[in-house]
Formats: sequence, C-alpha cells, structure tokens
Amino acid sequence: MKKALLSLSLMAFTVMSAIGQTEAIQVENPNAPEITFETEVIDYGNIEKGADGVREFKFTNTGKSPLIISNARGSCGCTVPTWPKEPIKPGESNVIKVKYDTNRPGPINKSVTITSNAKTATKVLRIKGNIEVPQTSPEKQVPAAAPVAN
Repeated sequence: MKKALLSLSLMAFTVMSAIGQTEAIQVENPNAPEITFETEVIDYGNIEKGADGVREFKFTNTGKSPLIISNARGSCGCTVPTWPKEPIKPGESNVIKVKYDTNRPGPINKSVTITSNAKTATKVLRIKGNIEVPQTSPEKQVPAAAPVAN
C-alpha cells in the first residue's frame, strides 16, 4: 500500500511539474504593425505654474498592417493621455496628446504607457520638466528694530 501511494504521489508530482514547465511560444508576425515615435521623451523645460500642459508624441506606423492603440495610461491622475481610436494604416502618422496638470509646482517626471497590437505591444513614453511658481513683487519690509515715533 505504501509503495502504491508513493508511486501515485511521484506520478502526480511528475505530471504537475511537466504542466508547470510549459511555456508560451511567441511567433513573431513579420507583417505586424510597428509604432515608431519621433521622440519617446518630451522635456517641458522650466514652465510657469498654470501654463499650457498639453504636448504631443508624434508616431508613425512603420509596419505592414494597421496599428491599433488599445490603451494609453498615465502614471498618475495629473498626466492624462488621449490617443487615436481608429486604426492607423501602414505609413500613416498620428499623435498621442498628453496633458499634464501644471498647477502642481515642482519637478515633472511622469510616464505614459501605450498598449497596442504592434510588435512591441507595450511602449513607455516619458515627460519631464519643472513647474515654477511665478515671482511676485516683494512686500515692503519694515526693519524689525525700527524706531517708533512718540
């Protein structure tokens, strides 16, 4: 009985190991679309708080079949991308617009993740820069130890 139980356990372990070892084989489609960006990083530079935060990532479908962008997601709620919903034919260009909330002073270092049917299904774009608070004229300062008139 012990031998039968041990043999059964060993067989079950072998089968489970074989199932766990199966890997998905990816076959690359030579006719797949390919998304090629003019730039993958946009530098806002130093801009003032409240300035226009919309920038565009221009891309071209350099593949051999229509490109479909299924999603574009910003790394936080302050980075909102919009993308073309219709297929982009081979050789055609389009843009992904990114709007950053410029009412948040300080450095910008955010990402936008693009998901499509391209050879490289996921692409990460970046925006960077710095939002500066506009200088206001200083208030008239009174010296701390100013004499008081009697």
